[in-house]
Amino acid sequence: MSAHAHVKENVLLETKRSTTQIGPQVDPSWKGLYKAGGISAILYILLSLVIPTVQVLTMEFFSSTAEYGGIEFLQFIAENRFWWFFVQTVVLGTSILAIVAFVALFVALKQLNKSMAALGAVIAVTCQLLFMAYYPVLLGTIYLSDKFVTATADQQILLGAAADALMAINNAFNPLYESLFGISIMFLSLAMLKGVFHKSIAYLGIATGPVSIIAISLWPVLNVGYFWWWILFVIWFIAVGVKLLRLGKA
Repeated sequence: MSAHAHVKENVLLETKRSTTQIGPQVDPSWKGLYKAGGISAILYILLSLVIPTVQVLTMEFFSSTAEYGGIEFLQFIAENRFWWFFVQTVVLGTSILAIVAFVALFVALKQLNKSMAALGAVIAVTCQLLFMAYYPVLLGTIYLSDKFVTATADQQILLGAAADALMAINNAFNPLYESLFGISIMFLSLAMLKGVFHKSIAYLGIATGPVSIIAISLWPVLNVGYFWWWILFVIWFIAVGVKLLRLGKA
């Protein structure tokens, strides 16, 4: 090897080391975003999934929601007004945290597979925005419940029908949102196969896509039991959050 070639090789190796200090093919200039994304991912899991799930499991109402009509639903909200408001706020409002995490994940993956990273991030962020759009719809049930408390019997029937309509819109929205969301995770995980994240995280995310579609297709049979597919997402997103934190601190 000539002296010129040897010097050139050393320069290339040094440049590569200086630009990959926080991980293979990861841009170190985004460390602040990685850290914000990691914190946001973990907070999202805690606030929008763990805490509401624990509360929902303690409420008898949700053990057989199919048996309740609009009137019973409004009565339930009237008796648990603060709880209902809190759950809708943390479940839907914290989607902004997921958006931050997905943007950070895209930046971390964009040097590996721009197409898959972009597809996954765009779909994931879009799903979160659509999810947040239903915050006013569900808050509308609180408005109806407040009216229900002081309404006459005939008015309560009408208010119950209105509540049924709002919940029908919300329930019909879930399959579309969640199936697309599962697909977005699969795209992001396909990009992970080329590095930065451990392959086990990537394989879990890839499996989450088809599993979410299978679970949602069983919704008419399992009712809220279809929600089990989110367990895979929780594990995947926590792992993603931890890795982003490490990239931000390195």
